[in-house]
Amino acid sequence: MRPEWDIYFMKIAHVVALRSTCDRAFVGTVMVLEKRILTTGFNGSPAGLPHCDESSHLMVDGHCVRTIHAEANAIIQAALHGVSTKGSTCYVTHFPCIQCAKMLINAGVVRIVYDQEYRIDENTLEFLRLANVELVRVNGED
Repeated sequence: MRPEWDIYFMKIAHVVALRSTCDRAFVGTVMVLEKRILTTGFNGSPAGLPHCDESSHLMVDGHCVRTIHAEANAIIQAALHGVSTKGSTCYVTHFPCIQCAKMLINAGVVRIVYDQEYRIDENTLEFLRLANVELVRVNGED
């Protein structure tokens, strides 16, 4: 049976997450506009620098700072290739952190579809609500 669009793109986000190089969280993101993929992103180090799976984690205050989050990498890829994300939907395997949520807001994302409720915080929810970003949770691994 053909999956609904949200499930389809979430399954793709889970495949993108397989490219993650930080084993603390395998996260994948797919940016979509009008049922077309704009960019993808996964957790990993800046281009040309060592990855966690090669050089270990670089921990500061309980966070690995060697890694760029999947959502940020998807936004960076859009900027690098001149692709507008205004009005897009972000499919992400894990609920975004507050920093990624702010970047998604400024990137013009109007809808976030996520699978795993990972570290949801009230400030992030409030920012997304104030920015009128729709939040939808779907299970994309079934």
